[in-house]
Formats: sequence, structure tokens, C-alpha cells
Amino acid sequence: MSHADAIESIEIQNVVASTEIGLELDLERLSLDWEGTDYDPDNFPGLVYRTSNPKSACLVFRSGKIVCTGADSVDGVNTALGILFNEFSDLGIPVPEDPEITVQNIVSSADLRHTLNLNALAIGLGLEDVEYEPEQFPGLVYRLDEPNVVVLMFGSGKIVITGAKEVANAEGAVEVVSERIRELGLLG
Repeated sequence: MSHADAIESIEIQNVVASTEIGLELDLERLSLDWEGTDYDPDNFPGLVYRTSNPKSACLVFRSGKIVCTGADSVDGVNTALGILFNEFSDLGIPVPEDPEITVQNIVSSADLRHTLNLNALAIGLGLEDVEYEPEQFPGLVYRLDEPNVVVLMFGSGKIVITGAKEVANAEGAVEVVSERIRELGLLG
């Protein structure tokens, strides 16, 4: 298993980012004025605005906080929020000149291209960093300090990296994981 192959297989599945516009919003009124939004406060406290290109959902809260999820790149999140801010402007809602957008979580997947013996890995990686309860979840949960992410590992060799703040964290996680597996002699 080469690092390069595994790193090349990384695909971003979801980027979650947040921002705020610094003023309180009347979500009920907004939902009436703004076509294509979903607002059902009995089920969820935010107003949901979906973009199709990029595909995302922007969750708008009364406090003026906004969470964007579902885009498959950081650029996609920025584009979706740009579309949202244009909608706000069209509705007469003042938007900050240069709103600060914070990436909260990048979820990505990769393929180590080798089957993994999760029982042996759970022991080899050390129980303090690992959760493995196959009766409850088929994957092994491996918490890394550097980069600070959580890696879900499956017997097929597929992995999911969550908690990354930047794309490079996913690449770092794949390197660390593939190196640790190699050191433990647990390839295949």
C-alpha cells in the first residue's frame, strides 16, 4: 500500500462551515418572503435554504448564525454562502462586507486498497486511541492527535476521516494510518 495511492483516493464527502451576519432574523417572515426555503420550527429551529449548484443546505438561525453543509469542497461552501448572501441582499437584509467563514468539519473518504484485520488493529493501535465494538458498529474508530481527526476504518480497507479543518488534515491522517498499519505488519 503506497501512501500516494491512498492519498490519491481521498474524496471529500462533506464540508461544514459556519458564518454569521450579526443581526437577529425573523425566520417566520423570511420563510414567507423567500421562496424555496423550509421552516418548520416544531421540527428544527432554523430555516433551511438549499442550493443546487453546489448542492448544499444552509441552515439560518434566528441569531443570525448560519451553518452550511453538504458541499463537497471548501470552494463549494464559499459559493453556496455567496448565493445565500445574494438572496439576503435581494431581501433587503444587510450582509457584512467580508463575512468570516469558518470551516468546522471536512468529512472525506479514502481507500487503503488492502483488507484490514480490525481485531488485530484494535490491539496494535492501542486501546486508549481506539473504539472497536463490531456488534454495534462495523468500523474501528481511531482518534489521532496529529492531525486532530477521527478515522473510521473498515475491513474492506475503506476509511472515513472526520473532524478535519482543512483538506491537508485528511492527507496527513491517511499517511499516519497507513504508516501505523505498515509498522504493525497488518497489511492484508
